[in-house]
Amino acid sequence: MNGPVAYLVTTLGCLIGVAGVVVALVAVRKGRKAARPAAPADPFRDTDSDALRGDPRRLKPGDIVEIRRVSYAVRGSVHLNEGGWSWAEHLLDTAEGDKRWLSVEEDPDLELVLWTVEPAATITPGASALDFAGRRYALEESGQARFTATGSTGLDPSGTLRYHDYRAQAGERLSFEAYGQAGWEVARGEQLHRADVMVYPQAGPEAS
Repeated sequence: MNGPVAYLVTTLGCLIGVAGVVVALVAVRKGRKAARPAAPADPFRDTDSDALRGDPRRLKPGDIVEIRRVSYAVRGSVHLNEGGWSWAEHLLDTAEGDKRWLSVEEDPDLELVLWTVEPAATITPGASALDFAGRRYALEESGQARFTATGSTGLDPSGTLRYHDYRAQAGERLSFEAYGQAGWEVARGEQLHRADVMVYPQAGPEAS
């Protein structure tokens, strides 16, 4: 075998060897990706409370929710998403027409907040601290989320929400929300204990 032919054969052999290594590495990587386990469930989730008191994470229009012995019907639900983070807000209504909002969020623990809208409020968000109804609230977070609405909420089926959330030292909440091009809506919030809330799912096409 002359020199040029031998060089060509040697070069081809090296290329075939490199290609084999690359194929092997790709196969190993694909295998590892396919074998990656799913994210584990929260080991501290209170499944006993969910079973006994109903799961607030699965609330939907038409359900009944009892909060501190007051029964509300879920009139509508708003599901929000911001950068992969999701939460829900449910419009509640009593037989006497008392309307509230219940927010349900896992952060990572389940957080339930009962909101009362303040239609007469004239304050606007943006400052690092605000005084309202005798309390000082510090800005906690703000942003913009996408939403989808079901049931009777008075909102479009989908759109965007701008928000600013404030918190007082004792834990009271103050929220500013603006759906679409609407103005700011102000609401005061009170965090609930899990035992404060009892859910009664109603039969229907979305019933669990």
